[in-house]
Amino acid sequence: MASEFVYLASQSPRRRQLLEQLGVRYELLLPDATEDAESLEAALPREAPAAYVRRVTRLKLDAALARRARRGWPPGPVLCSDTTVARGRVMYGKPADAPDAERMLAELAGSTHRVLTAVAVQQGRRRLEALSESRVSFAPMTRAQIRAYVASGEPLGKAGAYAVQGRAAAWITRLSGSYSGIMGLPLFETAQLLHALGVKTS
Repeated sequence: MASEFVYLASQSPRRRQLLEQLGVRYELLLPDATEDAESLEAALPREAPAAYVRRVTRLKLDAALARRARRGWPPGPVLCSDTTVARGRVMYGKPADAPDAERMLAELAGSTHRVLTAVAVQQGRRRLEALSESRVSFAPMTRAQIRAYVASGEPLGKAGAYAVQGRAAAWITRLSGSYSGIMGLPLFETAQLLHALGVKTS
């Protein structure tokens, strides 16, 4: 049965913009004030980046489904996504503060890292998942450049402490994979999942 909309369980404005780019109608299904959403993103010891991002996305989806049921909202497909930046097995999530953002950028500068974004959608008992993996290469950055970028406020709240669609693009020398996946929601994979569940897109 086709659905006219999806529930988007994400606070990211970038994911909203990307869904709109697909022409998908959505209703936000955000955590309650009493929910500890951040605890879902804690990594397990020796957990590989791909396993981590898949697991966190599943946990977010489980929490969103329970939230919708608790609120008594009408049935509909629920979409969740999570992104992490990784260099080898070292993961870079959202920086805790400006010094943490500076540390991350100093470690990523002058090297190539992976950006992994997992997507999961569930309608009824049917759950579909996908994983997008991209590679991003940064030019070397001086400490002054890093500090100026962090002072702009853009790195805060972003996995890896940068936004590919923002000022960080000035230091990206090479990118392979999914640009939208690096932003936080890989459009090809997401469209495929939604089509499989009968969700209308443009």
